[in-house]
Amino acid sequence: MTRAPRLLGNADPPPVEWVNADSPSPVLLLCEHAGQEVPRALGDLGLTEGVIDTHIGWDIGAEALARGIAERLNAPLILQRYSRLVIDCNRPPLSPSAIPEISDEQIVPGNTSLDTDERTARIREIFDPLADAVREGFDRHPRRAAFSVHSFTPALEGGPYRPWHAGFLTRRDLGTAQSLIAHISRAAPELLLTANQPYQIDDETDWFIPAHAEPRGVYHALIEIRNDQLRDTTGIDRWADLQANAIQALLETTP
Repeated sequence: MTRAPRLLGNADPPPVEWVNADSPSPVLLLCEHAGQEVPRALGDLGLTEGVIDTHIGWDIGAEALARGIAERLNAPLILQRYSRLVIDCNRPPLSPSAIPEISDEQIVPGNTSLDTDERTARIREIFDPLADAVREGFDRHPRRAAFSVHSFTPALEGGPYRPWHAGFLTRRDLGTAQSLIAHISRAAPELLLTANQPYQIDDETDWFIPAHAEPRGVYHALIEIRNDQLRDTTGIDRWADLQANAIQALLETTP
Protein backbone atom coordinates (compact mmCIF):
# COMPACT_ATOMS: atom_id res chain seq x y z
CA MET A 1 0.00 0.00 0.00
CA THR A 2 1.32 3.45 -0.94
CA ARG A 3 2.16 5.60 2.07
CA ALA A 4 0.84 9.17 2.11
CA PRO A 5 3.59 11.75 1.44
CA ARG A 6 5.18 13.43 4.41
CA LEU A 7 3.74 16.74 5.58
CA LEU A 8 6.31 17.97 8.11
CA GLY A 9 9.82 18.79 6.98
CA ASN A 10 13.06 19.30 8.87
CA ALA A 11 12.30 23.02 9.31
CA ASP A 12 8.91 22.35 10.92
CA PRO A 13 8.72 22.09 14.71
CA PRO A 14 7.62 18.84 16.33
CA PRO A 15 3.90 18.77 17.09
CA VAL A 16 4.23 18.01 20.80
CA GLU A 17 6.05 19.81 23.60
CA TRP A 18 6.29 18.45 27.13
CA VAL A 19 6.53 20.49 30.32
CA ASN A 20 7.52 18.67 33.55
CA ALA A 21 7.51 15.43 31.58
CA ASP A 22 8.85 13.25 34.40
CA SER A 23 6.72 14.70 37.18
CA PRO A 24 4.90 12.06 39.25
CA SER A 25 2.09 14.53 39.98
CA PRO A 26 -1.36 12.95 40.16
CA VAL A 27 -2.56 15.61 37.68
CA LEU A 28 -2.04 15.46 33.91
CA LEU A 29 -2.58 18.67 31.92
CA LEU A 30 -3.19 19.05 28.20
CA CYS A 31 -3.47 22.05 25.86
CA GLU A 32 -4.55 20.91 22.39
CA HIS A 33 -4.90 24.41 20.90
CA ALA A 34 -1.70 25.94 22.25
CA GLY A 35 0.03 26.74 18.97
CA GLN A 36 -0.34 28.61 15.71
CA GLU A 37 2.22 26.73 13.62
CA VAL A 38 1.39 25.78 10.03
CA PRO A 39 3.58 23.26 8.17
CA ARG A 40 5.68 24.98 5.53
CA ALA A 41 4.21 22.70 2.90
CA LEU A 42 0.78 24.26 3.57
CA GLY A 43 1.95 27.86 3.26
CA ASP A 44 -0.56 30.18 4.95
CA LEU A 45 -3.58 27.92 4.30
CA GLY A 46 -4.78 30.64 1.93
CA LEU A 47 -5.74 32.89 4.84
CA THR A 48 -5.35 36.65 4.83
CA GLU A 49 -2.72 38.13 7.12
CA GLY A 50 -3.68 38.14 10.79
CA VAL A 51 -6.45 35.54 10.66
CA ILE A 52 -4.21 32.86 12.19
CA ASP A 53 -3.76 35.15 15.22
CA THR A 54 -7.48 35.25 16.00
CA HIS A 55 -9.48 32.76 18.06
CA ILE A 56 -10.02 30.51 15.05
CA GLY A 57 -6.28 29.91 14.70
CA TRP A 58 -5.58 28.94 18.31
CA ASP A 59 -6.91 29.32 21.85
CA ILE A 60 -5.66 32.77 22.82
CA GLY A 61 -3.85 32.72 26.16
CA ALA A 62 -4.41 29.00 26.74
CA GLU A 63 -0.76 27.98 26.45
CA ALA A 64 0.41 30.60 28.94
CA LEU A 65 -2.38 29.66 31.34
CA ALA A 66 -1.61 25.95 31.04
CA ARG A 67 2.08 26.61 31.70
CA GLY A 68 1.15 28.64 34.76
CA ILE A 69 -1.02 25.88 36.19
CA ALA A 70 1.66 23.28 35.46
CA GLU A 71 4.28 25.40 37.21
CA ARG A 72 2.16 25.88 40.32
CA LEU A 73 1.25 22.18 40.58
CA ASN A 74 4.55 20.82 39.24
CA ALA A 75 2.32 18.80 36.94
CA PRO A 76 3.12 17.33 33.53
CA LEU A 77 1.72 19.33 30.64
CA ILE A 78 1.39 18.32 26.98
CA LEU A 79 1.27 21.19 24.47
CA GLN A 80 0.20 20.81 20.84
CA ARG A 81 2.08 23.23 18.61
CA TYR A 82 0.08 23.38 15.36
CA SER A 83 -2.90 25.60 14.62
CA ARG A 84 -6.31 24.10 15.12
CA LEU A 85 -6.94 25.04 11.47
CA VAL A 86 -4.33 22.51 10.33
CA ILE A 87 -6.04 19.82 12.40
CA ASP A 88 -8.11 20.30 15.53
CA CYS A 89 -6.61 17.91 18.03
CA ASN A 90 -9.61 17.97 20.33
CA ARG A 91 -11.76 16.39 17.64
CA PRO A 92 -11.93 12.74 16.64
CA PRO A 93 -9.45 12.72 13.76
CA LEU A 94 -11.96 11.38 11.23
CA SER A 95 -14.63 13.91 12.21
CA PRO A 96 -15.57 16.41 9.47
CA SER A 97 -14.80 19.22 11.95
CA ALA A 98 -11.23 18.01 12.56
CA ILE A 99 -9.96 19.84 9.46
CA PRO A 100 -12.45 22.69 9.09
CA GLU A 101 -13.20 24.19 5.71
CA ILE A 102 -15.01 27.05 7.47
CA SER A 103 -14.35 28.32 11.01
CA ASP A 104 -16.59 31.00 12.52
CA GLU A 105 -17.70 32.01 8.99
CA GLN A 106 -14.07 32.28 7.80
CA ILE A 107 -13.31 30.09 4.78
CA VAL A 108 -10.03 28.18 5.08
CA PRO A 109 -8.94 27.72 1.44
CA GLY A 110 -6.10 25.35 2.32
CA ASN A 111 -8.59 22.90 3.82
CA THR A 112 -10.95 22.60 0.87
CA SER A 113 -11.09 19.59 -1.43
CA LEU A 114 -8.43 17.62 0.47
CA ASP A 115 -7.83 14.09 -0.70
CA THR A 116 -7.39 11.07 1.54
CA ASP A 117 -3.59 11.24 1.49
CA GLU A 118 -3.59 14.90 2.56
CA ARG A 119 -5.94 14.22 5.47
CA THR A 120 -4.01 11.11 6.45
CA ALA A 121 -0.74 13.06 6.58
CA ARG A 122 -2.18 15.61 9.03
CA ILE A 123 -3.57 12.87 11.25
CA ARG A 124 -0.42 10.73 11.15
CA GLU A 125 2.10 13.53 11.73
CA ILE A 126 0.25 15.92 14.06
CA PHE A 127 -2.71 14.21 15.73
CA ASP A 128 -1.17 10.78 16.28
CA PRO A 129 1.94 12.10 18.12
CA LEU A 130 -0.35 14.00 20.49
CA ALA A 131 -2.47 10.91 21.08
CA ASP A 132 0.71 8.93 21.81
CA ALA A 133 1.88 11.61 24.25
CA VAL A 134 -1.43 11.54 26.13
CA ARG A 135 -1.24 7.77 26.51
CA GLU A 136 2.35 8.11 27.68
CA GLY A 137 1.34 10.78 30.17
CA PHE A 138 -1.15 8.45 31.77
CA ASP A 139 1.22 5.47 31.66
CA ARG A 140 4.32 7.10 33.15
CA HIS A 141 2.81 7.60 36.62
CA PRO A 142 -0.55 7.01 38.26
CA ARG A 143 -2.89 9.98 37.66
CA ARG A 144 -5.96 10.86 39.66
CA ALA A 145 -7.06 13.85 37.58
CA ALA A 146 -6.69 15.25 34.08
CA PHE A 147 -7.59 18.68 32.73
CA SER A 148 -7.58 20.11 29.23
CA VAL A 149 -6.99 23.89 29.12
CA HIS A 150 -8.80 26.05 26.55
CA SER A 151 -10.06 29.57 25.97
CA PHE A 152 -13.14 30.86 24.18
CA THR A 153 -13.99 34.07 22.36
CA PRO A 154 -16.50 36.47 23.97
CA ALA A 155 -18.75 36.18 20.89
CA LEU A 156 -18.78 34.20 17.66
CA GLU A 157 -19.47 36.04 14.42
CA GLY A 158 -23.09 37.21 14.56
CA GLY A 159 -23.70 35.37 17.83
CA PRO A 160 -24.68 36.57 21.31
CA TYR A 161 -22.23 37.75 23.93
CA ARG A 162 -21.01 34.98 26.18
CA PRO A 163 -21.18 36.35 29.72
CA TRP A 164 -19.38 33.55 31.56
CA HIS A 165 -15.85 34.21 32.76
CA ALA A 166 -15.15 30.47 32.72
CA GLY A 167 -16.85 27.20 31.94
CA PHE A 168 -15.99 23.69 33.11
CA LEU A 169 -17.06 21.05 30.62
CA THR A 170 -17.82 17.47 31.54
CA ARG A 171 -20.30 14.74 30.80
CA ARG A 172 -19.92 12.05 33.46
CA ASP A 173 -18.00 13.90 36.18
CA LEU A 174 -20.16 16.87 37.10
CA GLY A 175 -18.85 16.66 40.65
CA THR A 176 -15.38 17.76 39.56
CA ALA A 177 -16.76 20.73 37.64
CA GLN A 178 -18.88 21.73 40.62
CA SER A 179 -15.90 21.41 42.98
CA LEU A 180 -13.75 23.70 40.83
CA ILE A 181 -16.58 26.22 40.46
CA ALA A 182 -17.25 26.25 44.20
CA HIS A 183 -13.61 26.78 45.14
CA ILE A 184 -13.03 29.55 42.61
CA SER A 185 -16.32 31.22 43.54
CA ARG A 186 -15.23 31.46 47.17
CA ALA A 187 -11.94 33.06 46.13
CA ALA A 188 -13.48 35.36 43.50
CA PRO A 189 -17.24 35.70 44.04
CA GLU A 190 -17.54 38.37 41.33
CA LEU A 191 -16.83 35.81 38.58
CA LEU A 192 -19.64 34.20 36.59
CA LEU A 193 -18.79 30.50 36.38
CA THR A 194 -20.76 27.68 34.83
CA ALA A 195 -20.71 23.99 33.95
CA ASN A 196 -21.05 22.91 30.32
CA GLN A 197 -21.04 26.35 28.73
CA PRO A 198 -20.23 27.66 26.18
CA TYR A 199 -19.95 24.08 24.84
CA GLN A 200 -21.00 20.57 25.79
CA ILE A 201 -18.98 17.36 25.55
CA ASP A 202 -20.04 14.79 22.97
CA ASP A 203 -18.46 11.96 21.01
CA GLU A 204 -18.70 13.71 17.64
CA THR A 205 -16.93 16.97 18.51
CA ASP A 206 -14.67 16.08 21.46
CA TRP A 207 -11.74 13.75 21.84
CA PHE A 208 -9.74 14.00 25.06
CA ILE A 209 -12.55 13.51 27.55
CA PRO A 210 -14.45 10.74 25.68
CA ALA A 211 -11.29 8.94 24.52
CA HIS A 212 -9.08 9.26 27.59
CA ALA A 213 -10.45 10.86 30.76
CA GLU A 214 -13.78 9.03 30.94
CA PRO A 215 -12.45 5.52 30.18
CA ARG A 216 -9.76 5.90 32.84
CA GLY A 217 -12.17 7.09 35.52
CA VAL A 218 -10.02 10.04 36.60
CA TYR A 219 -11.40 13.32 37.88
CA HIS A 220 -11.59 15.58 34.87
CA ALA A 221 -12.93 18.67 33.11
CA LEU A 222 -12.22 20.69 30.02
CA ILE A 223 -11.43 24.17 31.35
CA GLU A 224 -12.63 27.09 29.20
CA ILE A 225 -11.61 30.65 30.12
CA ARG A 226 -13.02 33.63 28.20
CA ASN A 227 -10.02 34.89 26.30
CA ASP A 228 -10.41 38.60 27.05
CA GLN A 229 -9.17 37.74 30.55
CA LEU A 230 -5.97 36.15 29.23
CA ARG A 231 -4.53 39.05 27.23
CA ASP A 232 -1.82 40.01 29.72
CA THR A 233 0.31 38.46 32.44
CA THR A 234 -1.89 39.86 35.20
CA GLY A 235 -4.94 38.00 33.93
CA ILE A 236 -3.01 34.84 33.15
CA ASP A 237 -1.38 34.76 36.58
CA ARG A 238 -4.72 35.35 38.28
CA TRP A 239 -6.38 32.47 36.48
CA ALA A 240 -3.39 30.19 36.96
CA ASP A 241 -3.58 30.81 40.71
CA LEU A 242 -7.35 30.24 40.79
CA GLN A 243 -7.21 27.05 38.77
CA ALA A 244 -4.18 25.54 40.49
CA ASN A 245 -5.64 26.22 43.93
CA ALA A 246 -9.00 24.73 42.92
CA ILE A 247 -7.37 21.60 41.52
CA GLN A 248 -5.22 21.22 44.63
CA ALA A 249 -8.31 21.56 46.83
CA LEU A 250 -10.09 18.91 44.77
CA LEU A 251 -7.22 16.46 45.29
CA GLU A 252 -7.15 17.14 49.02
CA THR A 253 -10.87 16.51 49.48
CA THR A 254 -11.38 13.46 47.26
CA PRO A 255 -10.09 9.91 47.63
